This record gives sequence, C-alpha cells and structure tokens, in this order.
Amino acid sequence: MKSILPLLLLLSFSPQNQSPVVSGDAPPVSVVSFKWFKDRQSPPQNEPSRAPAAAMIPQNKNYERNRRGNMSPGERDPNLDTMDGRSAAMEKAVQDSRAPKPVDGFAYRAKIHNGTTKPIEIVFWEYQFTGSVGAAPLLRRQFLCGVMLKPEKDKELQAFSLSGPHDVIDVGTLAKKSPDPGADKVVINRIEFADGSIWQRKDWNFGEVRLSYARAVATPWGTEMCRGL
Repeated sequence: MKSILPLLLLLSFSPQNQSPVVSGDAPPVSVVSFKWFKDRQSPPQNEPSRAPAAAMIPQNKNYERNRRGNMSPGERDPNLDTMDGRSAAMEKAVQDSRAPKPVDGFAYRAKIHNGTTKPIEIVFWEYQFTGSVGAAPLLRRQFLCGVMLKPEKDKELQAFSLSGPHDVIDVGTLAKKSPDPGADKVVINRIEFADGSIWQRKDWNFGEVRLSYARAVATPWGTEMCRGL
C-alpha cells in the first residue's frame, strides 16, 4: 500500500484521471468513534551510521574468552581505543547530535466503517470543534488519508498536527483526554474508491484546499496514514 499511495494521491485530481463526482449529504461511510488528545511524535530516524568493522587486535584473541572470569569493575573494552573504535564513537556522537527531536502536537482519531460494496483508497475528512452541542463549527482541522479499506470493514484514521483546538477550547479542557461529548464532531468530505468513483459532500469545495493538498503530496509519503490540509 505504501508504494502505490503517493501515486494515487498525485493522480487524484489530474484532469485526465478525474471521474465524475457524486455529491450528497449522507457519506457512504459511517463514523463509528472519534477523539483527539495531546501527543508527541518522533520524527523518522536517520539511516544508521555504517562505522568500519573493528580491527583485529591481540586482545581480541582471548578477550571474550576470559572476559567474564577476569573482568574487573570499570574495565574498558580494548576495541574502544583502536582507530576504528574511536571513529565509530565520533560518528555516533555526530549522528546523535543531528537526530531530530520529538515534536509535541495533537493526535486526531476517527474510526470509520465502509458500508459500501467497493474498496476505499482515499479519504478527506475533518475534525470540527463547535464549543457546544449543535453549534456551528468554530474551528476545523482537515486531513487527507491514504487507506485501503475493504467493504464492510472498519479502519481508524490516524492524523497528527501541530495545531490543536486552542481557539475554541480553554486550557482546562486541554488537560483532559478529549472535550465534552457533543462539543466536536468528525465530518467526511470526500471518498475516492478503488474503481475510480468519487463521492463528495455537497457543501464541501475542493478548491478551498487545493493549495494545501499540493503541499501535502509534494514530499515523499512516509509511514504516516494521514496528512493535514
């Protein structure tokens, strides 16, 4: 799935590949559950350094054989003092200093059910914060997800964003795992099926996210399922 996902997303809105869009109010998938919470994400790790193999030194011939019986507290591995050993230690120190640090942000989750007879490949959805039950949305966080969701199956959409509900949720609520029930909801904006057919919410306009969509697919897709729009 990871190998074809970037291509599917890049071709999603190419004119020559565009299928007729069916608009409607009721999405072809149902939202089973949803939540948001504070989270910390570790960036992708760099490739491990390939230090040269340790040189054979005289101590190696009997070091491991006698190590357990003769090792005294604080004894130093003689390999660490070789040129290769020192080079490996320096390389590790440099790589550790360059390693990206974990990022604090917010996780958004939405479990959906595919009630159709067709597999789903791409989902556009958003998390809406209303502040109170039945109120108009005050804040929206939109996401693009690449999924392979078979008919009559469930999948949890997983998204991470640096942006949280700061504009509508006070600090006290942020300390909780999720806001009060009914104060937020998940809306499905667009579904793209494996057969090329498309469903789109009647009052949602792709043109509003066209630029952010281009940014989302401009870089190689990693292990993440969703990206913010």
